[in-house]
Amino acid sequence: MDKHILNDYIDACELVKETEADIRRLKKKKKTIVQTNVKGSNPDFPYQEQHFRIQGTEFTYQDDGNLRLEEKLLEQRKENATKVKMQVEQWLNTIPNRMQRIIRYKIFEGMTWEQVAIRIGRKATGDSVRMEYERFMREI
Repeated sequence: MDKHILNDYIDACELVKETEADIRRLKKKKKTIVQTNVKGSNPDFPYQEQHFRIQGTEFTYQDDGNLRLEEKLLEQRKENATKVKMQVEQWLNTIPNRMQRIIRYKIFEGMTWEQVAIRIGRKATGDSVRMEYERFMREI
């Protein structure tokens, strides 16, 4: 496991959220229906005025094809980001519990070393936790 993938984990999690929002936006755009009223007259005598309500989507067949392609690309992006996320989570299950906690607090939650030490407890200091983390990362 490449230790640089830990930094990719945070980006992968955010990318999954952003991509899901983009997919929702696309689906909403597909469902957008435009309505309007038009008026006309009867073509035969008596020429009476009639009102019609028409509705439809505002994009063309080509636009629909482009939306489908964009949605497919977004799904692929989401899938790739999810794979990175799962790789990191599998790797985390193979390391000691204490180091899992340190990595979660420092890397994933972005805490300072002092905050990590407080969460770890047992008279840990920010420097001791940082040294423990650095030692572990050198070994892998």
